[in-house]
Amino acid sequence: MPQILDWKDWTVLIATLAIIVGYGTWKTRGQKNAQDYIKGGNSTKWWTIGLSVMATQASAITFLSTTGQAFSDGMGFVQFYFGLPIAMVIICLVFIPLYHRLKVYTAYEFLENRFDLKTRSLTAILFLIQRGLAAGITIFAPAIILSVVLGWNIITLNIIIGVLVIIYTVSGGTKAVTVTQKQQMFVIFAGMLAALFIIINLIPEEVSFIDAIDIAGATGKMKVLDFSFDLENRYTVWTGIIGGTFLMLSYFGTDQSQVQRYLSGKSIKEMQMGLLFNGMLKVPMQFFILLVGVMVFVFYQFNPSPLNFINKSTQTVLASEYGNDYRALQDQQAELFDLKNKISLQLAQSDGNDDASKKQLAALNILEKSYRLESKFLIKKAVDPDYEKAYNELQSEVNSLENDEDNSSYIDKNAELNALYNDAAKDTQTNDRDYMFITFILNNLPKGLIGLLLAVILSAAMSSTASEINALATITSIDLYGRNLKEEKDDEHMVKVTKWFTFGWGIVAIIIACFADLAENLIQLVNIIGSIFYGNVLGIFLLAFFFKYIKGNAVFIGALITQAIVVIGWWLDWMPYLWLNLFGCVVVICIANILQAIMPKKVA
Repeated sequence: MPQILDWKDWTVLIATLAIIVGYGTWKTRGQKNAQDYIKGGNSTKWWTIGLSVMATQASAITFLSTTGQAFSDGMGFVQFYFGLPIAMVIICLVFIPLYHRLKVYTAYEFLENRFDLKTRSLTAILFLIQRGLAAGITIFAPAIILSVVLGWNIITLNIIIGVLVIIYTVSGGTKAVTVTQKQQMFVIFAGMLAALFIIINLIPEEVSFIDAIDIAGATGKMKVLDFSFDLENRYTVWTGIIGGTFLMLSYFGTDQSQVQRYLSGKSIKEMQMGLLFNGMLKVPMQFFILLVGVMVFVFYQFNPSPLNFINKSTQTVLASEYGNDYRALQDQQAELFDLKNKISLQLAQSDGNDDASKKQLAALNILEKSYRLESKFLIKKAVDPDYEKAYNELQSEVNSLENDEDNSSYIDKNAELNALYNDAAKDTQTNDRDYMFITFILNNLPKGLIGLLLAVILSAAMSSTASEINALATITSIDLYGRNLKEEKDDEHMVKVTKWFTFGWGIVAIIIACFADLAENLIQLVNIIGSIFYGNVLGIFLLAFFFKYIKGNAVFIGALITQAIVVIGWWLDWMPYLWLNLFGCVVVICIANILQAIMPKKVA
């Protein structure tokens, strides 16, 4: 059954959101010139820049999906951010001085000065495509989860989140986004700290925080570093430092939703300090969010957890022909919980020195994962008749080949069957990873704090969406509309046009959210979308910075070819998505150099 919020939670939730929207609208009212509306009047302090940059990246997906990632796979995801501090230093040394010297409104203005108008327009369009999609996802992500858990209408939620963002973003532009993001980050930090404190207090008194870390460590959840060179592994030290650095360089150095945050700085020093502040705080922040997810995992070693955190899917499978199978699995899960509880207490009482208990916990964790996968398989068969038919037909083929002399056919079909079985975990109605934290919040936190944590989720959604539609409107008005006007318009006209573009992109984001669909993991989906485009765009900027002999035509054609290659590579799954950033960057640089060498000088 959907959860019903207490009046205390409604009060905290509505008051928090109303104060943020109202303050942002009031503080930035009446801006008439483009300098104030688009660049925030160049008056922002370094700490506000740092918090605004963090808030832009920290969407609701960060809190819903990252905690779920930690619950399932542990702390290893933090390696994804290892390249961020490196990228911040490079951007401070190379990108910011250049942008500041040229006094640009957007990152792509520089490309016209260096190459030509068509290269500027191409990169702007690539940004509009990927960031327009991402804006819809940042609205959709919390909306779909809250709709399932609370029973709220998803279309209504999409509209509410989108309209709240449109109100203050249209009214105050960049400054409104920056001002509200500072308040939103305070709400986010307060909510997550309160959540961690409550989680630790919900764990049995005889289990200390150090004991909780030992229990998590016994099941592999505290493994932070992976130095392997396995390309199948998405998160290793090397993917974080190499692939992550290129992704972060692209995102913070060339993505207007971030560039616009620090271009509003009072001086070049304020911009640089703001980014360095972000570089110093971001990895610890992500570590902390992952730790919250791990502590929820420890909480469920001492408290029964559902086989699947999507209650609607559980009710569907229980009412289907697979209901008895699912109930039998629930009984096995209950027996497993009793064992986990007993052994976890034993490990805590030994101060983490009982190796036998550690091995047992690790084995039980693997067994529980198999139960959860089986539950997803049963749900998938219950909700998708086509999947059920395909699986049964393939199972029959495997059974018929079991005694066949041609063993290779049996092995191939069996591998196909296992792949289909595992695919059940990726379905929108079975993949419950992003539902774990919100389910825990609603079932276990005290009244009032639930409202605060919901405000955290919605504030995060609003902050990142506001940055995105603000940047989308700026790029559209400056790089496409304004640049292609035959006669120059005054500031008042450009502000008015930018407001209309902001409103329009807000509506587009709401529409995309209403037609979106969940991926295997929300935070991965956003990063995948970025990785498809960012490497190519970063390569264009690096060509502009360091390859002075490369001309516009070579870059433009090279970028088009590279984007096609990267999309094909992603579609055919050539490599983990993080490596697409490095791949796209290297490919466009190589192709542009080759084209420059072979093109006639007049054409190049």
